[in-house]
Amino acid sequence: MFKWLLLFAGAGLFYLWIKSKKQAATNVGHTSEPNKNKAEKPATPEVMVQCQCCKVHLPKSEALTYDDRFYCSKEHLQTLDSQGWVGDARWRISPNQDFRPESVIPDLVVIHHISLPPGEFRNQSSSQHIVDFFQNKLDSNAHPYFAEIADQKVSSHFLIARSGELIQFVSTQNKAWHAGVSSFFGREKCNDFSIGIEVEGDGDSPFEDTQYQVLVNLIQKLAVTYPHLQFAGHSDIAPDRKTDPGIYFDWKKFQKETSIPSERLPFGLSPR
Repeated sequence: MFKWLLLFAGAGLFYLWIKSKKQAATNVGHTSEPNKNKAEKPATPEVMVQCQCCKVHLPKSEALTYDDRFYCSKEHLQTLDSQGWVGDARWRISPNQDFRPESVIPDLVVIHHISLPPGEFRNQSSSQHIVDFFQNKLDSNAHPYFAEIADQKVSSHFLIARSGELIQFVSTQNKAWHAGVSSFFGREKCNDFSIGIEVEGDGDSPFEDTQYQVLVNLIQKLAVTYPHLQFAGHSDIAPDRKTDPGIYFDWKKFQKETSIPSERLPFGLSPR
Protein backbone atom coordinates (compact mmCIF):
# COMPACT_ATOMS: atom_id res chain seq x y z
CA MET A 1 0.00 0.00 0.00
CA PHE A 2 2.79 2.38 0.91
CA LYS A 3 4.49 1.60 -2.39
CA TRP A 4 1.35 2.65 -4.30
CA LEU A 5 1.10 5.89 -2.37
CA LEU A 6 4.68 6.74 -3.30
CA LEU A 7 3.92 5.95 -6.93
CA PHE A 8 0.83 8.23 -6.98
CA ALA A 9 2.75 11.01 -5.24
CA GLY A 10 5.58 10.79 -7.75
CA ALA A 11 3.14 10.87 -10.66
CA GLY A 12 1.44 13.96 -9.18
CA LEU A 13 4.71 15.81 -8.77
CA PHE A 14 5.72 14.95 -12.32
CA TYR A 15 2.37 16.27 -13.61
CA LEU A 16 2.76 19.51 -11.70
CA TRP A 17 6.32 19.94 -13.06
CA ILE A 18 5.14 19.43 -16.65
CA LYS A 19 2.28 21.91 -16.14
CA SER A 20 4.58 24.60 -14.70
CA LYS A 21 6.94 24.29 -17.68
CA LYS A 22 4.06 24.73 -20.13
CA GLN A 23 2.79 27.79 -18.21
CA ALA A 24 6.25 29.37 -18.24
CA ALA A 25 6.55 28.86 -22.00
CA THR A 26 3.09 30.40 -22.52
CA ASN A 27 4.04 33.45 -20.44
CA VAL A 28 7.21 33.99 -22.45
CA GLY A 29 5.26 33.82 -25.68
CA HIS A 30 2.73 36.38 -24.47
CA THR A 31 5.49 38.72 -23.31
CA SER A 32 7.16 38.72 -26.74
CA GLU A 33 3.92 39.60 -28.51
CA PRO A 34 2.90 43.27 -28.63
CA ASN A 35 -0.11 44.26 -26.63
CA LYS A 36 -2.59 44.84 -29.42
CA ASN A 37 -5.03 46.51 -27.06
CA LYS A 38 -2.50 49.11 -25.86
CA ALA A 39 -2.40 52.32 -27.93
CA GLU A 40 0.98 53.02 -29.50
CA LYS A 41 2.59 56.39 -28.66
CA PRO A 42 2.64 58.55 -31.78
CA ALA A 43 6.08 59.60 -33.06
CA THR A 44 6.98 63.27 -32.52
CA PRO A 45 7.00 65.02 -35.91
CA GLU A 46 10.30 66.54 -37.07
CA VAL A 47 10.43 70.33 -36.70
CA MET A 48 10.77 71.98 -40.11
CA VAL A 49 12.64 75.23 -40.74
CA GLN A 50 13.26 77.44 -43.77
CA CYS A 51 16.57 78.29 -45.37
CA GLN A 52 17.06 82.03 -45.04
CA CYS A 53 18.73 82.16 -48.45
CA CYS A 54 16.72 79.96 -50.83
CA LYS A 55 13.56 79.56 -48.67
CA VAL A 56 13.51 75.76 -49.02
CA HIS A 57 12.03 73.87 -46.05
CA LEU A 58 14.08 71.19 -44.34
CA PRO A 59 14.19 69.32 -41.00
CA LYS A 60 15.74 71.45 -38.27
CA SER A 61 18.16 68.65 -37.42
CA GLU A 62 19.66 68.92 -40.92
CA ALA A 63 19.91 72.72 -41.05
CA LEU A 64 22.93 74.92 -40.33
CA THR A 65 22.13 77.50 -37.67
CA TYR A 66 23.72 80.94 -37.41
CA ASP A 67 22.53 83.93 -35.39
CA ASP A 68 19.09 82.29 -34.93
CA ARG A 69 18.72 81.77 -38.70
CA PHE A 70 18.72 78.51 -40.66
CA TYR A 71 20.49 77.51 -43.86
CA CYS A 72 20.28 74.41 -46.02
CA SER A 73 23.97 74.41 -46.96
CA LYS A 74 27.33 75.97 -46.14
CA GLU A 75 27.26 77.68 -49.52
CA HIS A 76 24.03 79.50 -48.68
CA LEU A 77 25.31 80.40 -45.23
CA GLN A 78 28.40 82.03 -46.71
CA THR A 79 26.80 84.08 -49.46
CA LEU A 80 25.13 87.42 -50.07
CA ASP A 81 21.47 86.53 -50.54
CA SER A 82 18.96 88.01 -52.96
CA GLN A 83 17.81 90.49 -50.32
CA GLY A 84 21.28 91.94 -49.78
CA TRP A 85 22.19 90.17 -46.51
CA VAL A 86 25.32 88.12 -45.80
CA GLY A 87 24.47 84.81 -44.14
CA ASP A 88 27.50 84.49 -41.86
CA ALA A 89 27.24 88.04 -40.51
CA ARG A 90 25.47 89.05 -37.32
CA TRP A 91 22.40 91.03 -38.33
CA ARG A 92 21.77 94.10 -36.19
CA ILE A 93 19.36 96.20 -38.22
CA SER A 94 19.83 99.96 -38.05
CA PRO A 95 16.93 102.40 -38.38
CA ASN A 96 19.33 104.83 -40.05
CA GLN A 97 18.78 103.86 -43.67
CA ASP A 98 16.56 104.53 -46.66
CA PHE A 99 16.05 103.44 -50.24
CA ARG A 100 18.58 104.04 -52.96
CA PRO A 101 17.48 106.21 -55.88
CA GLU A 102 15.52 104.24 -58.45
CA SER A 103 17.62 101.96 -60.68
CA VAL A 104 20.84 102.76 -58.79
CA ILE A 105 23.07 99.74 -58.17
CA PRO A 106 26.05 100.23 -55.83
CA ASP A 107 29.39 100.37 -57.63
CA LEU A 108 31.63 101.79 -54.89
CA VAL A 109 32.86 100.42 -51.56
CA VAL A 110 33.93 103.00 -48.99
CA ILE A 111 36.24 101.79 -46.22
CA HIS A 112 36.14 103.55 -42.85
CA HIS A 113 37.57 103.10 -39.40
CA ILE A 114 35.68 103.60 -36.14
CA SER A 115 36.34 103.24 -32.45
CA LEU A 116 33.96 103.99 -29.58
CA PRO A 117 35.22 105.45 -27.36
CA PRO A 118 38.15 106.65 -29.52
CA GLY A 119 41.12 104.30 -29.16
CA GLU A 120 39.71 102.25 -26.31
CA PHE A 121 39.43 99.03 -28.32
CA ARG A 122 43.03 98.42 -27.16
CA ASN A 123 41.91 97.88 -23.58
CA GLN A 124 38.44 96.42 -23.89
CA SER A 125 35.94 94.92 -26.26
CA SER A 126 34.14 98.04 -27.45
CA SER A 127 32.42 96.87 -30.63
CA GLN A 128 29.07 96.72 -28.82
CA HIS A 129 29.24 100.50 -28.42
CA ILE A 130 29.44 100.80 -32.21
CA VAL A 131 26.44 98.50 -32.61
CA ASP A 132 24.49 100.61 -30.12
CA PHE A 133 25.54 103.80 -31.93
CA PHE A 134 24.30 102.54 -35.29
CA GLN A 135 21.03 101.43 -33.70
CA ASN A 136 20.51 104.74 -31.86
CA LYS A 137 20.88 102.96 -28.51
CA LEU A 138 24.18 104.41 -27.31
CA ASP A 139 24.08 105.40 -23.63
CA SER A 140 25.22 109.02 -23.61
CA ASN A 141 26.07 108.74 -19.91
CA ALA A 142 28.45 105.82 -20.34
CA HIS A 143 31.34 107.99 -21.58
CA PRO A 144 31.88 111.75 -22.06
CA TYR A 145 32.49 111.27 -25.79
CA PHE A 146 29.15 109.53 -26.19
CA ALA A 147 27.35 112.68 -25.08
CA GLU A 148 28.98 114.54 -27.98
CA ILE A 149 27.65 112.14 -30.61
CA ALA A 150 24.35 111.15 -29.01
CA ASP A 151 22.24 113.08 -31.52
CA GLN A 152 23.99 111.75 -34.63
CA LYS A 153 22.07 109.34 -36.82
CA VAL A 154 24.56 107.25 -38.77
CA SER A 155 25.06 103.69 -39.94
CA SER A 156 27.15 101.52 -42.19
CA HIS A 157 26.35 98.39 -44.10
CA PHE A 158 29.03 96.37 -42.32
CA LEU A 159 31.32 96.46 -39.29
CA ILE A 160 34.40 94.27 -38.90
CA ALA A 161 35.29 94.11 -35.20
CA ARG A 162 38.83 93.68 -33.89
CA SER A 163 37.97 90.04 -33.18
CA GLY A 164 37.05 89.48 -36.82
CA GLU A 165 33.33 89.33 -36.16
CA LEU A 166 31.28 90.58 -39.11
CA ILE A 167 28.13 92.57 -38.31
CA GLN A 168 25.63 93.84 -40.87
CA PHE A 169 23.27 96.76 -40.21
CA VAL A 170 21.74 97.57 -43.60
CA SER A 171 20.96 95.50 -46.69
CA THR A 172 23.29 96.27 -49.58
CA GLN A 173 20.16 97.04 -51.58
CA ASN A 174 19.43 100.00 -49.29
CA LYS A 175 21.33 103.16 -48.50
CA ALA A 176 23.27 103.37 -45.24
CA TRP A 177 24.24 106.74 -43.79
CA HIS A 178 28.02 106.43 -43.73
CA ALA A 179 29.60 108.82 -46.25
CA GLY A 180 27.97 112.16 -45.48
CA VAL A 181 28.86 115.08 -47.74
CA SER A 182 31.05 113.39 -50.32
CA SER A 183 32.07 113.19 -53.95
CA PHE A 184 33.58 110.42 -56.07
CA PHE A 185 35.06 111.87 -59.27
CA GLY A 186 32.27 114.40 -59.59
CA ARG A 187 29.47 112.13 -58.41
CA GLU A 188 27.94 113.70 -55.30
CA LYS A 189 26.08 111.95 -52.47
CA CYS A 190 28.15 108.79 -52.33
CA ASN A 191 25.65 107.12 -49.99
CA ASP A 192 23.37 106.72 -53.00
CA PHE A 193 25.70 104.37 -54.87
CA SER A 194 28.11 102.98 -52.28
CA ILE A 195 28.47 100.23 -49.69
CA GLY A 196 30.05 101.30 -46.41
CA ILE A 197 32.39 99.03 -44.46
CA GLU A 198 33.61 100.08 -41.02
CA VAL A 199 36.77 98.42 -39.71
CA GLU A 200 37.14 98.78 -35.95
CA GLY A 201 40.28 100.76 -35.24
CA ASP A 202 41.69 104.26 -35.39
CA GLY A 203 44.31 106.26 -37.24
CA ASP A 204 47.06 105.39 -34.78
CA SER A 205 47.12 101.56 -34.84
CA PRO A 206 47.54 98.81 -37.44
CA PHE A 207 44.52 96.67 -38.12
CA GLU A 208 44.41 92.98 -37.21
CA ASP A 209 45.20 90.25 -39.74
CA THR A 210 41.87 88.61 -39.02
CA GLN A 211 40.12 91.86 -39.98
CA TYR A 212 41.81 91.80 -43.39
CA GLN A 213 40.79 88.17 -43.83
CA VAL A 214 37.15 88.94 -43.08
CA LEU A 215 37.28 92.02 -45.31
CA VAL A 216 38.68 89.99 -48.21
CA ASN A 217 35.98 87.31 -47.78
CA LEU A 218 33.31 89.99 -47.66
CA ILE A 219 34.56 91.66 -50.83
CA GLN A 220 34.51 88.31 -52.61
CA LYS A 221 30.87 87.81 -51.63
CA LEU A 222 29.93 91.32 -52.72
CA ALA A 223 31.70 90.95 -56.05
CA VAL A 224 29.42 88.07 -57.09
CA THR A 225 26.41 90.41 -57.03
CA TYR A 226 28.26 93.65 -57.79
CA PRO A 227 31.09 92.77 -60.21
CA HIS A 228 32.02 96.37 -61.07
CA LEU A 229 32.82 97.71 -57.62
CA GLN A 230 35.49 100.34 -57.13
CA PHE A 231 37.16 101.02 -53.78
CA ALA A 232 38.02 104.13 -51.83
CA GLY A 233 38.63 105.33 -48.31
CA HIS A 234 36.37 107.81 -46.57
CA SER A 235 39.19 110.35 -46.79
CA ASP A 236 39.23 109.95 -50.59
CA ILE A 237 35.61 110.99 -51.02
CA ALA A 238 35.52 113.57 -48.18
CA PRO A 239 39.13 114.82 -47.97
CA ASP A 240 38.32 118.03 -46.15
CA ARG A 241 36.46 116.25 -43.36
CA LYS A 242 37.78 112.73 -42.92
CA THR A 243 41.06 110.87 -42.49
CA ASP A 244 39.87 107.26 -42.30
CA PRO A 245 40.75 104.50 -42.79
CA GLY A 246 44.10 106.21 -42.19
CA ILE A 247 47.77 105.56 -42.84
CA TYR A 248 47.70 102.17 -41.10
CA PHE A 249 45.24 100.66 -43.54
CA ASP A 250 47.37 98.54 -45.90
CA TRP A 251 45.99 99.12 -49.39
CA LYS A 252 48.71 96.97 -50.96
CA LYS A 253 47.79 94.02 -48.74
CA PHE A 254 44.12 94.61 -49.47
CA GLN A 255 44.71 94.67 -53.25
CA LYS A 256 46.97 91.62 -53.21
CA GLU A 257 44.62 89.43 -51.17
CA THR A 258 41.48 90.42 -53.06
CA SER A 259 43.15 90.41 -56.52
CA ILE A 260 41.26 93.59 -57.35
CA PRO A 261 42.56 95.20 -60.56
CA SER A 262 44.48 98.37 -59.81
CA GLU A 263 42.12 100.46 -61.97
CA ARG A 264 39.36 99.77 -59.44
CA LEU A 265 41.49 101.45 -56.78
CA PRO A 266 41.57 104.88 -58.42
CA PHE A 267 43.26 106.59 -55.46
CA GLY A 268 46.19 104.19 -55.53
CA LEU A 269 47.79 101.86 -53.02
CA SER A 270 49.86 104.31 -50.97
CA PRO A 271 49.02 104.86 -47.29
CA ARG A 272 46.99 108.02 -46.76
